Amino acid sequence: MFEVGQYIIYGNTGVCRVEEITKMAAPGEKEKRLYYALDPVYANGSRLFTPVDNQKIIMRPVLTKEEAEALIERMEEIEVLWVSDEKKREQIYKDAIRSCDCEEWVKIIKTLYVRKISRLAEGKKVTSSDAKYLHLAEENFYGELSIALGIPKGEMEEFITRKIKG
Repeated sequence: MFEVGQYIIYGNTGVCRVEEITKMAAPGEKEKRLYYALDPVYANGSRLFTPVDNQKIIMRPVLTKEEAEALIERMEEIEVLWVSDEKKREQIYKDAIRSCDCEEWVKIIKTLYVRKISRLAEGKKVTSSDAKYLHLAEENFYGELSIALGIPKGEMEEFITRKIKG
């Protein structure tokens, strides 16, 4: 169970702060269950309630500072995803985003960065699908690393680039 004040990843919502743990009955239910009240860090003014024992949506702690630093150190070793079939590729991207796994997000970012450079060099535009999944992966990844490392999300890409090249 998570604690009040802890930062967690909550499915596609991304980083949330556990604001309270409370007993309540869901609509149509008589019995009260424990719920987390979550405030999404990057969506101001919203609050989510989810059962503590929710099995449908991935909930996990945000990486520690040490885990985040180790992941950045390993980024160059993480494989890209090469799938020539457009439909299969999009499904792989969807699955990777839904996994809430930082390493999967890195694979998408690396893959789509390489595809972007390649397409632009050929005089082609970046596909809307590629742009969408690159944005989702970066939002999730940079958002989590921002909390773990205490660096503003907007500075994360530059920070990672410096670390890798440094």
